Amino acid sequence: MGSEQLEMRHLGKVLVLGVGKTGRDVALYLKGLEGTGRVSSVTVYGGAGSHEGSTTQELEASGVDVVLGTDEVEGSYDLAVASPGIPEPSDFFQSARAHASELIGEPELAWRESPYQWVAITGTNGKTTTTTLTQLMLDQGLGDAVAVGNIGTPTIEAVGERPQDRWLVAELSSFQLQTTRELHPRAACLLNITPDHLEWHKTMEAYAAAKEKIFQNLTPGDLAVISRDDDFCLDIRKRLQERGLRVLTLDAHEELEDDCAAFTRSGRLVVRLDGVEHELLPVSQMRIQGIHNVEDALAASSIALELGVGEDVVCDVLRSFHPLAHRIEPCGEANGVRFVNDSKATNPDSVLKALTAFQKGTIVLLLGGYDKGLDLRSFSRDVASSCKCAVCFGAVGPRMADAVEEAVVETGSDCQVVRAGGLRDAFQKALDVAGAGDTVLLSPACSSFDEFNNMAERGDLFKELAAEQVQKAEGH
Repeated sequence: MGSEQLEMRHLGKVLVLGVGKTGRDVALYLKGLEGTGRVSSVTVYGGAGSHEGSTTQELEASGVDVVLGTDEVEGSYDLAVASPGIPEPSDFFQSARAHASELIGEPELAWRESPYQWVAITGTNGKTTTTTLTQLMLDQGLGDAVAVGNIGTPTIEAVGERPQDRWLVAELSSFQLQTTRELHPRAACLLNITPDHLEWHKTMEAYAAAKEKIFQNLTPGDLAVISRDDDFCLDIRKRLQERGLRVLTLDAHEELEDDCAAFTRSGRLVVRLDGVEHELLPVSQMRIQGIHNVEDALAASSIALELGVGEDVVCDVLRSFHPLAHRIEPCGEANGVRFVNDSKATNPDSVLKALTAFQKGTIVLLLGGYDKGLDLRSFSRDVASSCKCAVCFGAVGPRMADAVEEAVVETGSDCQVVRAGGLRDAFQKALDVAGAGDTVLLSPACSSFDEFNNMAERGDLFKELAAEQVQKAEGH
């Protein structure tokens, strides 16, 4: 089906699930199509826990039908569009599926409305950095690109008045990928799959299957970029190769022989596309630290070079790129103690990647937050062997502290374990332990919902506390 046919398809009666930002943006976009004859009505269901507020009032004022306080959908719809936070096994999702001819997510709707020049990026960790780097490279090298999806701007918002030559670089979560069917990016990237969101997907196999959907519609003319860091990625890579796709393999640790690969050689980034090598800048010239950031840089560079961006632009972006907010973000120094905000590290694997950016035995690590119920044994051994001290706080604090204490005994390490209440208490106790040459690192391995509304709020408080110490040190 050609893009013009896709863009003009009739949508009919549409149901939207959720009254958050995604649900609002989808409903208003669809309402705007009523005048074209493609949409006959728009109904939003907020779910059992929903209630009236400024968003529902805005939707009703625009002519959208809004139903609140129930998971039981009534009526018949041609299309349902689900917000990403609604689990597929839930009664709400299943009720919508039973009352609609088709159920999709917001990125799928956006792609159908504007199906050209897409890049899609996913992974448990690193996808925001990779998406941002890719967007910058395409914008500077090809003229126009925007980052959309899980990174902040809903994809449906980006397609509303999209110029014909604009690239969309979409960061997609497993939730968003779960409900895709036709989404077909020109290049797709999977960085890693490690335990996360199991309260939503239930099993690692289901989580990995959702991630793999990013490649489902690729053809041999497209590019699949995938790391070989974990067994799930290795299995997916094998299936992609069996499909006859062009698969570019990422490895930040060692040189590869594949025709399409990205790796480091003698401390320099190298991308090989169909046997043609692009030698890029030395790793030492990048401002972002850690082996995981090397892999993110390799992934973004591979996509950019594939799409026609010059080596000089790729290198310029990598040289000038600063750490993202809340991702190994330097927050100053006081009395020889560095402060680093990695609040975005909401799972153990992300923390382990962050630890590679610092010298062993100099890290005072703040761990804690909402307890996702993950197995902490292997993670705690790595913490015990890398850190000077682990300050465990929040709802998961007692369980985290127990796990690290056991690991200290098991490994015979010198890592201290300190228990704290909330983040403020944890920060103060970290100051009591840290000395000149040490780094106080907030890399909590957990989501923030026990104490904060989101990880950014948590990171902002850490930055405020760090700034107070920096000011004190400068004013003495």
